[in-house]
Amino acid sequence: MLLLQSGSDKEKETKLRGEIKELLKEASSLSQPSTFAQAAKLKRLAAAKERELAKCQNLHHKDDALYSKVLLISKVLTYLILLIWFWSVPVSSISQQLVQPFGRLLSWRTGGVQNSNIMVGIIPWLIVSTRVSRFICRLTYGK
Repeated sequence: MLLLQSGSDKEKETKLRGEIKELLKEASSLSQPSTFAQAAKLKRLAAAKERELAKCQNLHHKDDALYSKVLLISKVLTYLILLIWFWSVPVSSISQQLVQPFGRLLSWRTGGVQNSNIMVGIIPWLIVSTRVSRFICRLTYGK
């Protein structure tokens, strides 16, 4: 439903842009003093269409802002649940040689080293996984 609505909004915006261009083109072609009133009327119609287009774009931006807020809230709640659930429990174990200078940082709140493996805590895990996912998104989407 939301995708269909978004598609129809884009079609409506494209249609409004086309109408605005057409009205302004007609108004500019009417440059004689005798057609001034008709040209002014067409320019007013184009201005009204531009206001309608701005209104549609504003609603679209509000929808995007709401979606972003909901996404952020769900992300924060997910992180909080993971933090509570895995607070003192190791999430993963990595060979000590792979993370030699950062072993103590990654094993914070988990007990350190067991069998020459670093036990990774939830906080470092969330930080690293978030940074890696942002990096991948920037590579993929170019933002």
